[in-house]
Amino acid sequence: MRIHKVHQLHKERLARSSKPFNARGANVNRCEFCQVHKDHCICEYQPETTSDAAFLLIMFDTEVLKPSNTGKLIADVIPETHAYLWSRTEPSEEMLALLNNEAYQPFVVFPEEQIEDKSLVRNEVIMEEGKTPLFILLDGSWREAGRMYRKSPYLHQLPVLSFKSEQLSNYIMRKASKDHQLATAEVASLVLDLFGEQQNARHLEHWFELFREHYLYSKRPVKGAERGMGLKRLIEFRTNLKVNNEI
Repeated sequence: MRIHKVHQLHKERLARSSKPFNARGANVNRCEFCQVHKDHCICEYQPETTSDAAFLLIMFDTEVLKPSNTGKLIADVIPETHAYLWSRTEPSEEMLALLNNEAYQPFVVFPEEQIEDKSLVRNEVIMEEGKTPLFILLDGSWREAGRMYRKSPYLHQLPVLSFKSEQLSNYIMRKASKDHQLATAEVASLVLDLFGEQQNARHLEHWFELFREHYLYSKRPVKGAERGMGLKRLIEFRTNLKVNNEI
């Protein structure tokens, strides 16, 4: 399997912990990479994809330690995914250099209603020639993400990619979800769709569905439990993708 920046950040954060991080399900025997019960590990199905996009995950301190975190799923699908811990007073110099790299065109993905300067808000991805989009996701709870944005002045002059209410409604209807607060991976799927990488967007959706399904097995392990619809849909999607690419 491919080891990526979120895996590395998780390992680094664990190494400097003075005491164990006791998230829900702390006693579950988890795979160190996908973070589901080892009996239901999904690492063998990790996607093999390419993308013209890059993502930057700025993660709240404990978010990277949570087994339920979905930022790692983005890094599973999008090869160029960067990940750093957020610091109010000492932001990573490497991260700041990435934001200032002329090869990239950064967009902060954030709700429009929380942005004071509406001139920064974009509802579509319009690229400068020769640049790679760098989609910045603030990975934490909604409250934590709001604080991260407010306390990070280096983000305040960057364009903000925000979704119209009908885009969110259509996505939520398609997912048959009653929860209007989307997971980080679901937001990334919307970003990829908007950027024009529909295949990667669908791949991330299916990967998220498989993770969510097997994560539930981790919470309530069932002896001999069969892999469910998440895996079936992922395999069907990949089969159709392969056939269409060969035509």
